[in-house]
Amino acid sequence: MSIIEVKVPQLSESVSEATLLTWHKRVGEAVVEGENLIDVETDKVVLELPASKSGVLSKIIKGDGEKVGSEEVIAQIDTVAVAAQTVTAAAHATAISAVPPSVRKLARENEIDAASLHGSGRSGRVTKEDVLNAMQQVAGSNAPQAIPTIAPSGNRPEQRVAMTRIRQRIAERLLQSQQNAAILTTFNEVNMQPVIDLRNRYKDAFEKKHGVKLGFSSFFVKAAVLALQKFPIVNASVDGTDIIYHGYFDIGMAIGSERGLVVPIIRDADKLSFADIEKQIADFGARAKVGKLTMEELTGGTFSVSNGGVFGSMLSTPIINPPQSAILGIHATKDRAVVENGQIVIRPMNYLAVSYDHRIIDGREAVLFLATIKEALEFPGRVLLDL
Repeated sequence: MSIIEVKVPQLSESVSEATLLTWHKRVGEAVVEGENLIDVETDKVVLELPASKSGVLSKIIKGDGEKVGSEEVIAQIDTVAVAAQTVTAAAHATAISAVPPSVRKLARENEIDAASLHGSGRSGRVTKEDVLNAMQQVAGSNAPQAIPTIAPSGNRPEQRVAMTRIRQRIAERLLQSQQNAAILTTFNEVNMQPVIDLRNRYKDAFEKKHGVKLGFSSFFVKAAVLALQKFPIVNASVDGTDIIYHGYFDIGMAIGSERGLVVPIIRDADKLSFADIEKQIADFGARAKVGKLTMEELTGGTFSVSNGGVFGSMLSTPIINPPQSAILGIHATKDRAVVENGQIVIRPMNYLAVSYDHRIIDGREAVLFLATIKEALEFPGRVLLDL
């Protein structure tokens, strides 16, 4: 049989339907096995839908923006027609091999597959402009909630724009958290000078050895794990009238992107080194920008960390990510006047916040939990020595 069906991937049980974004191929164009045909947006993540066989895209059944369900047929590929495309494909492959190194480097750094581009240069060669155009298309397809240009209409113009699936899911989960938990927030402040000094002392050697920069996030994750081990109720979750204590530490890292807030999970954070944590965070951040995180990476978690400080936030009350029971909010580190031994001194201070579900976590545990994080950051040697 020469015609094969292109189907929506099997979605998770919690996802009933998805939205097709933009087709990367047109009817009549050649496709190569494994090549991404279209991005499929769910309320959690954007999935790539690769071609299962090489051939020609003979029919598109579901167009851009349409709603689809698991394993729904959205297109057809004619596998026999691939022979008619062989010459064109070969010519294109030859053109790709002639792409200047600088253009290949630009494509690689921005996760653009140069081999999938139709070159506009002589003999079909891919040019820098082709890569830049592809980057703009990717940015456009991954921007979920573009602010519309409102055309003047009277004195009070407005425009209605539907939420994307991810934005709808974010709104739903935030309301769920507020309505189903007794949320309370406690605060503390931490002197970040010891962490700053330690980082400045070893950051160059760290990057040289591990190939990743030593940031502050790994210190916060390590400090949080230390506190969670000391106060396991903060790492627990509520299921009806039961409390589930988790014997593992899966830390969610809230990442804000143009597509919306996502919280990928660092699994078994207690078993990871500083370098392992930094690599995972860097990888999550890069893939969040282009919507390439998987559902599995966004599912689960026993505790979360939200760093509003990267945007300049001085203080906030983070919202718990259900079914978790607590979340740590980090803010901007600023030089402030503080009193030490009766003297006013300048120190780089950071205000920390822990929002917690008061149904199972009492104020005592929450305050002591945050104090443990403060102590771990002000005496980072204890974290390194697991004390």
